[in-house]
Amino acid sequence: MAWWRDAVIYQVYPRSFADSDGDGVGDLPGVIERLPYLSQLGVDAIWLNPFYPSPQADAGYDVADYRDVEPLFGTLADADRLIADAHRLGLRVVVDLVPNHTSSKHPWFKRALAGDPQARARYIFRDKPNGWQSVFGGPAWTQVGDGQWYLHLFDAEQPDLDWTNPEVVAEFESILRFWLDRGVDGFRIDVAHGLRKDSSLRELPEDLDPGLPVHVAQPGHPFWDQDEVHEIWRGWRRILDTYPGDRVTVAEAWVYDFARLGLYLRPDELHTAFNFAFLVAPWDPAAFRKAVDDTIAGLTPFGAPATWVLSNHDVVRHASRYGGGETGQRRARAAALMMLALPGGAYLYQGEELGLEEVFDIPDTMRQDPNFLRTGGAERGRDGCRVPLPWSGSAPPFGFSPPGATEPTWLPQPAKWAAQTVEAEQRNPDSMLSLYRAALALRREHLGDGGLEWLDTGDDAVLCFRRTPGQVVCVVNTGAGPVPLPAGEVLLASAPVAGGMLPGEAAAWLR
Repeated sequence: MAWWRDAVIYQVYPRSFADSDGDGVGDLPGVIERLPYLSQLGVDAIWLNPFYPSPQADAGYDVADYRDVEPLFGTLADADRLIADAHRLGLRVVVDLVPNHTSSKHPWFKRALAGDPQARARYIFRDKPNGWQSVFGGPAWTQVGDGQWYLHLFDAEQPDLDWTNPEVVAEFESILRFWLDRGVDGFRIDVAHGLRKDSSLRELPEDLDPGLPVHVAQPGHPFWDQDEVHEIWRGWRRILDTYPGDRVTVAEAWVYDFARLGLYLRPDELHTAFNFAFLVAPWDPAAFRKAVDDTIAGLTPFGAPATWVLSNHDVVRHASRYGGGETGQRRARAAALMMLALPGGAYLYQGEELGLEEVFDIPDTMRQDPNFLRTGGAERGRDGCRVPLPWSGSAPPFGFSPPGATEPTWLPQPAKWAAQTVEAEQRNPDSMLSLYRAALALRREHLGDGGLEWLDTGDDAVLCFRRTPGQVVCVVNTGAGPVPLPAGEVLLASAPVAGGMLPGEAAAWLR
């Protein structure tokens, strides 16, 4: 079986993971130093957010050079060392690729602005803009000196590429080979549902559901989930299939309709896709069950495994979404056991294994998310889930930077994180970190790719399923009061189990 079908992949946001040189920003040497921690945690692979040369207008998702490393994060030699060291520890490496747009400082776009028609044809320039709006707020078009306008579905410093241009297609296929030749094990593809736009640039239909986020595909949408995007992924798949070692792709495709999402996962296209239906589900048993059922039913016809994720660098951390404080911690512990018991793969976002919550009180003057800046603060942005990790000690920077560093961390860490450092949680057998380590070890021993069978407990607040094949049962009590557990040996529980009763807002694995 291919490794990625049931892999647990840990998301590393490099600027917030570990700082090796004391400038307050994480870097690749910092990641290298902490690889043993990830190996001991028990994950199968890491996914690195963009580390390429970039003006950092959108935290590296504005790429100026796809074949090098941003000096803020290190060097290309550091990237090579990271890949090699990870492989020696048994960890695979997945890197982020951003094909929808480049940085406005990319050489192609600089030549386009200088009047080079060949370079300008690689982007979407028009004499008149339409009414499309940026995901980050405001118009999705910016005018240049000669009067034309260019499209940017995100920040103005992220001009969209024209994927009908064969030169764009060939360039990214070359970029794939560059990193595959260096040994990466796969790619996470940013905005995988957005590369092709309706050729007429028609306006958005009036019947779009206003309750859905602007980045989610809906029927009739003119720039999300166009059928033509699948040509691109078939070309990428042909390249990956020529390399040994089960190289993998995972799509960031905000497509809630599983019949449409499954098209990205046909045998000649991408391997996996993030499961946003599960991520956005509230703390509600019916919502969780629907997300699980819809996912499995929707992806099984395509032969693709499910992926499960609770948090990432773009959403409020789930310990906060589930209520925050003691309530959020209880629910986050239970949700972790539920997610890691489901069939398929799983993604962990750095810090969730420590139970970190969203940081809501970042001063406006320190916020850097373009979503915050372009909306004048109307959208609080994503900085709150990107605060640097706490590793050790009793005060900021909590071991994130080396001893003696004088530069503050690029976003401020809450003082209360002293109780949630890696150092503190490693000493506590009841910590969130200890729970994750135990769950990952048991998952590797008892669970893998396979199926799921729901079991009826007679209580609507309780989710209970058996993994098939096998004998492991997962029970999730979303209610407030204790419930009886089925007969069996308790392998792991998110809260103390006494007298065969599972406490409220808790989960357990039984054999």
